[in-house]
Amino acid sequence: MNSSTEKNEAVASAVPAEEATKPFQRKMATIEDDDERLLNQIGYAQDMNRHFNQWSILSYAVSVLGVLGSQPATFGVPLSLGGPAGAVWAWLIGSIMSSFTSASVAELVSAYPTAGGMYFVTKSVVPPEHAALWAWVVGWLNLLGQAAGVASVWYTVSQMILATATMNSGFDVDAGVYSYKPTPVQIVLLAIAFLIASGIVCSLTTRKLHQIEMWFGPINVIGTISICIALLTLTPKLQSAKWVFGEFKDGSGWGTGFSFLLSFLSVAWVMTDYDATTHMSEETHNAAIQGPKAIRWSITISGILGWILTVTLCFCIDDFDSVVTSPTGLPAAQLFLNAGGQAGGTAMWFWVIVVQTFTGLSAMLALTRMAYAFSRDGALPFSSFFSRVNTHTKTPVNAVWLCVLFCICMVLIAIGSTQTIVAIFNITAPALDFSYALVILARNIYAHRIKFIPGPYQLGKWQKPINAITFTWVSFISVVLLFPTVRPVTAVNMNYAVAVGAFIGVFSLTWWFAGARRTYTGPRTNARLVSVGDEDGNFVARPDGIDDVATPTVGSEGS
Repeated sequence: MNSSTEKNEAVASAVPAEEATKPFQRKMATIEDDDERLLNQIGYAQDMNRHFNQWSILSYAVSVLGVLGSQPATFGVPLSLGGPAGAVWAWLIGSIMSSFTSASVAELVSAYPTAGGMYFVTKSVVPPEHAALWAWVVGWLNLLGQAAGVASVWYTVSQMILATATMNSGFDVDAGVYSYKPTPVQIVLLAIAFLIASGIVCSLTTRKLHQIEMWFGPINVIGTISICIALLTLTPKLQSAKWVFGEFKDGSGWGTGFSFLLSFLSVAWVMTDYDATTHMSEETHNAAIQGPKAIRWSITISGILGWILTVTLCFCIDDFDSVVTSPTGLPAAQLFLNAGGQAGGTAMWFWVIVVQTFTGLSAMLALTRMAYAFSRDGALPFSSFFSRVNTHTKTPVNAVWLCVLFCICMVLIAIGSTQTIVAIFNITAPALDFSYALVILARNIYAHRIKFIPGPYQLGKWQKPINAITFTWVSFISVVLLFPTVRPVTAVNMNYAVAVGAFIGVFSLTWWFAGARRTYTGPRTNARLVSVGDEDGNFVARPDGIDDVATPTVGSEGS
């Protein structure tokens, strides 16, 4: 195989403008060649190795959502706010709306399969004079949203492990408390240890990561189904279907209707980070097809599994008040304890922790690739250092440890203020979803000026209505999720996520106008993409004449 330099030179002179309209049959080209040519034409060199395939990238996409770990970790929020019916129906509706959002995201990133994901797409759907500012805002929303998500996942892993220690400590029946209760310092120190461990894993070669990630999805699916069966079998007394599907509560004080809307906190936190899969595009074979497929299938699989798990947990609630106020600190952990006793409950809870650990590793992987892509475009301080790819592992090791350090600084806040760290974690879903919604909005409002050339995954005639539903839903639910969850509002129960969101906005815009606008030009691309070639490998001429090099095929749906 030719060197990367030779391939880049070959691409630069591959098809002259006058030959672009003529079919050109590739000779023995491989998918690897096509992926690299496509990335070269977008404007980047193939610095990392491609080892992820259709199965490992799907497994990765499922593990990023990590239903078996993330849903039990957040189950107490919708349960306490909207009751069992609030939790059940919020998950169902939220999953359906996530499917719309993921479809919009999948179409956009199919055309531009790079490590930057939706951030990169921005430049190709916004007029040149506005592209840099749009990309800057979208990039920072995505980066900080992902960082908050990674920190929150490892924080919850620590809570889960220490909740296990609480479950297995002595219980004072009279006082109704366990003899052990974790302190904020213990939770934070354990989270830091996991962050460092995740940094070590994410620094491995892409081949190793592919081999590791291959197991994450299947374990998630099998574990979820197995635990649902175990809970329903072992729980002494199950609730009625009428209670599970019809018992709404006003746990917020805002009224039953608004309490139900606040119940979307769980599904919004779990079913997000859709473009995490695209951040692995430069390490995935046939990324323009396999990435979008993985996004769509992971949402479907996780949505169904999450709903089944939510319904199962609600059926297993024998005493609502005792579960919501569980001394373990996690209502789901109490249900496991009630069903399996100390030994059985711990055994089941162990698999929840394992899957949540998978989620933390996968989310960290996406964050590091986004940091690498952002640095590659000169958007971070010391970008030339953080955009380097390690010559041995062929992975962005410098960006990995930048992300580890940043997340450690974030979780350290929890030692001094639980309210502040919760606010930072709560911004994860709105920040990520808005980073997608802004790109989707730009694609539509600038459609008369910028011709979008879709990739292999296309929405066709459904593009406009799906994008309209996506933007409307994200805007609506993000505002709802910034509201305080309990009324009357005090300094203690205030949802400071809105303050964190405002800080992100002020921070990014201040930095932009203070100097970044003079140096940052957006994603550094050579030209806009053309539509991919046909499945026989013929080059296809550009319809808009912007570029003089036609894009080779990156595969077909049947590949």
